[in-house]
Amino acid sequence: MPARATFRISLAILLIAAGSIASAWIFEAAGYAPCELCLKERLPYYVGVPLAGVAVYCAATSRNAALAAAFAGLSFIFAASAGFGAYHAGVEWGFWPGPTDCTGPLDHAASVKDFLAELQRVKVIRCDAAAIRIVGLSLAGWNAVISTGLALLAFVGASEARR
Repeated sequence: MPARATFRISLAILLIAAGSIASAWIFEAAGYAPCELCLKERLPYYVGVPLAGVAVYCAATSRNAALAAAFAGLSFIFAASAGFGAYHAGVEWGFWPGPTDCTGPLDHAASVKDFLAELQRVKVIRCDAAAIRIVGLSLAGWNAVISTGLALLAFVGASEARR
């Protein structure tokens, strides 16, 4: 029974993580341009999805030592992702300042000509303004929720794999 449980857990992590990053790409294609922090929040998924694929393979072939290591890695990756998502959501809610290159007050141009020139060459997507909120949470907030769930699933999977 534990082998089937670890397979289901690893498959759930793979599908949820892949669905999450695919959703981010879909929102981007729909016109919701990601900010610098949003792009950095995707990095754990780019590592986590392939590692979840490895976990599925290890669970299917009963390689429990490798499976436990994969789950431990996934737990760490998605716990860090949850923290980063919470940080970004806090920036959006104004709980703390974000990076100066994509948050803070807009600098005023010295003249209208300077302002128009800036508009032509710089397109900054603000990190402190949520592009969209779904049920009250921004995509960064949802990343924190989903990543927390994935980290917990991976922790449970690691516990099951060690049995």
